[in-house]
Amino acid sequence: MSNRFIFSSESVGEGHPDKVADTISDAVLDACLSQDKFSRVACETFVKSNIVVVGGEITTAARFDYNQVIREAIRGIGYTNNDDVFHADQVFINNYLTAQSPDISQGVDAKKAKGKKTAEQGAGDQGLMFGYACNETPELMPTPIMFAHRLGRELTRIRKAGQLAPWLRPDAKSQVSVIYENDRPVGISNVVISTQHTAAVDHKTIEEFCIEQVIRKVLPAEMLTSKTEFLINPTGRFVVGGPQGDSGLTGRKIIVDSYGGFGRHGGGAFSGKDPSKVDRSAAYMGRYVAKNIVAAGLADRAEIQFAYAIGYPKPVSVYVNTFGTAKNGLTDATITDAVEKVFSFKPADIVSHLKLLRPIYSKTTNYGHFGKDDKDLTWEAVDKVKALQKAVK
Repeated sequence: MSNRFIFSSESVGEGHPDKVADTISDAVLDACLSQDKFSRVACETFVKSNIVVVGGEITTAARFDYNQVIREAIRGIGYTNNDDVFHADQVFINNYLTAQSPDISQGVDAKKAKGKKTAEQGAGDQGLMFGYACNETPELMPTPIMFAHRLGRELTRIRKAGQLAPWLRPDAKSQVSVIYENDRPVGISNVVISTQHTAAVDHKTIEEFCIEQVIRKVLPAEMLTSKTEFLINPTGRFVVGGPQGDSGLTGRKIIVDSYGGFGRHGGGAFSGKDPSKVDRSAAYMGRYVAKNIVAAGLADRAEIQFAYAIGYPKPVSVYVNTFGTAKNGLTDATITDAVEKVFSFKPADIVSHLKLLRPIYSKTTNYGHFGKDDKDLTWEAVDKVKALQKAVK
């Protein structure tokens, strides 16, 4: 008897209010790292109507115009239309950024401090991180989230080209429901696209465009059947969108950022944080480890969890779960032991190995932090395959 189920994942476009906030936070982070690679940044953003509020803690030698960076980030998204309430040149910006707490700083710094148990660089906070990979797609990512991201990317590409559908506006969401049989994707039961548009375009035009020019162009034809349901702008109208229609906050789309719900998430947001924050750097490390486990053929699926205490360099736990898919008689315990031999989970080692002190984070903001083919995103490398294969023997 086959095991059949349907799993859904969503993605959001660059103009979604929460992604506007993430984009601004990562733009500020990259601006800091461009001048000072040792910047400590925790930048959070709130957007609503014609207001942008940035707050958090930044300690950096970098000097730049924060307002200009914020406006250019908004301009890059596409909020530049004359009727946009949220407009790159017209938003009011409130800056409440202060320096990092000295108590947190001494825990992260690689030096002795009163009460600190080690002189090594410690984790910037306690917390648990997850990494995930599976062999469903070439990117070693779950199918539903990769398909949802494909739809969002194509909508954005078409919108920014400005010719095929000039009525498109920045805010958009996509969702794909994938049919699984015996844990393998075999079809798509449902596709949802909601895209902001100008007032003049009719619903039928939007519907036909999204189905024919987006869905059928980017999703595999063999996964779409006569039973696949398409829901395009199901409310019937989506003119008011972006921060005009809803508020946005940094870090509110962490499932979109990671594995679409297929793999677990530790709860910490990524955007706006420099790599001394293990919420970000250790989550990237988790993806790196899980991807190498699957690429090495040790399992079809792998999830790793590890956890930290603030100010302490070593993780307090490391655990690999292959969901019963481990190969060649391997156990999860054996794979966990191999992982701990091959990889170091100390924050300083993660930052060094993955080369995280670079202004690369705006590349991660939209359409997922994982599964992208970009050499700057070092956590997508599969360069530890042989080492893992050797370690389990």
